[in-house]
Amino acid sequence: MVIDYTDDVYEKVAGSAIGRLADVVVIPGKHDRKVAEDAAFAGVLEELGIEAGSDEAKTAGKAFKAVSKKVMRQRVIDEGVRLDGRSTTEVRSISSEVGMIARAHGSGLFQRGETQVLNVTTLGMLRMEQMLDTISIEDSKRYMHHYNFPPFSTGETGFMRGPKRREIGHGALAEKAVLPVIPSAEDFPYAFRLVSEVLSSNGSSSMASVCGSTLSLMDAGVPIKAPVAGVAMGLIAHDDGFVTLTDILGVEDALGDMDFKVAGTADVITALQLDTKIEGLPAEVLTGALSQAREARLHILSEMNKAISEPREELNEYAPRIEAVTIPKDKIGEIIGPKGKMIREIEAETGATLDIEDDGTVRIGATDGPSLEAAKAKVLAIAFPPEAEVGKEYEGEVVNVTSFGAFVNILPGRDGLLHISKIGGGKRIDKVEDVLNLGDAVNVIVREIDRNGKVSLDMAGTEAPAEASGSESGGGEKPRDDDRGGSSREGGEKPRDGGGSRDRGNDRDRGNDRDRDRDRDRDRNRDRGGRDRRPRSDSRDRDRGGDSGSGSTDKPGRTVVSFDEEFEKGL
Repeated sequence: MVIDYTDDVYEKVAGSAIGRLADVVVIPGKHDRKVAEDAAFAGVLEELGIEAGSDEAKTAGKAFKAVSKKVMRQRVIDEGVRLDGRSTTEVRSISSEVGMIARAHGSGLFQRGETQVLNVTTLGMLRMEQMLDTISIEDSKRYMHHYNFPPFSTGETGFMRGPKRREIGHGALAEKAVLPVIPSAEDFPYAFRLVSEVLSSNGSSSMASVCGSTLSLMDAGVPIKAPVAGVAMGLIAHDDGFVTLTDILGVEDALGDMDFKVAGTADVITALQLDTKIEGLPAEVLTGALSQAREARLHILSEMNKAISEPREELNEYAPRIEAVTIPKDKIGEIIGPKGKMIREIEAETGATLDIEDDGTVRIGATDGPSLEAAKAKVLAIAFPPEAEVGKEYEGEVVNVTSFGAFVNILPGRDGLLHISKIGGGKRIDKVEDVLNLGDAVNVIVREIDRNGKVSLDMAGTEAPAEASGSESGGGEKPRDDDRGGSSREGGEKPRDGGGSRDRGNDRDRGNDRDRDRDRDRDRNRDRGGRDRRPRSDSRDRDRGGDSGSGSTDKPGRTVVSFDEEFEKGL
């Protein structure tokens, strides 16, 4: 056992110091009391003839601290009065403010006596939660509290480095105290980062951080279950029993026998921490300390209510808006798109951020409400695509061009086929690219939706293609199959007979030269085998004044006829 001072040294120091310390322990201010205490010690050294800074002065200094502790404790035991003049159950004066930092999502300033803490709340998407690599079963946490205790908070100078053991412990205690009232991720899909900056400290800055966190969260509009406050309790043991102290000072923590921190709501304790310097603590003393702490906690909560009594109804205007929607699992790939193309487009167009989980939960975050709603609408439109209506006009975008037509996106997740025969406005075109290209905007009308949900389109503002073709052909009979080439609208399959234009020409020829009830396959074979022995276009020849019975009256420039012939030769 190391003895810091001898009994003789203690007696000499006590004889000189007790009278001086009687005046020191009644000074309420921490700074003023420290100045008076230093002056008292200097007087003791001078009276004892000890040179300041010597080894003997160091030994006398340790004895002086022991005397100070005894004087302070005796005053509390005998008079029930503490260093700052309070009673054993009295809480220091309290003040609270919110909204101290305009652009922060939430902020709160809590002050109790000479202890002052500024807490700032920042909200983010769940993917910003902290990943944990520990032996715990938890691998992440969405509520994070960081505690900073700079040297200037105690009137000292020092390096501003990373958090030390004390800061980490105090921050963990404050985090544990507030965590039970944080809403679940299902009800409030946010990650939280709270930072407590201790601006001034004279006892229980960790419990002040709990109070500041509550103020900050309510200022941000976080729907916490109930406000949380904390208080530090102390204890002085003496021969006749124990004296429990409410809201201890920093020096009372050092000179007392217990530091008992209690945090919770008006009805529930959410966190406890006990440091004791004595070996045993009777159960009735602990019970009394808890009861005394509850009274103090209720008082602190009532003072906090003067600044803000419940969470704001709306989130802070600068806080991100986050909402979760559930989609079918088989739609996840469509929302992500090939190599993430679709999700990047949604984020670029709306300014929102999307997180997609394996169970089909899509969390959408945005800096404002309109951006969130726009992104949400796009996600839901892909996951639950709206149904196209027959006869309704849509403004779409050409998303694919093939040899038989163009696919037009008319609704999110819904494309329709605009067949090549519908594009020329009644005139035959050689290829789709002569009229439409990828990315072109085009107004279309839904003509038909087949049993498989495939959509066939017509150009808006033009006559029906079949009627236009008939007029151009001289009013020939309308084909039985309105557009046999329209099978392409059922997924873009190649027409069986080589194209819609040929089918219309062949049907008209069969209507003029053969019985319609004759077997269609045999008629097609005969048509291909005897192509030169029959007229190609009776009705067109009649319109032009030609002889319908002669197939040798074709005139130069009849591009429609030559197109059919060339098309058939390619089969």
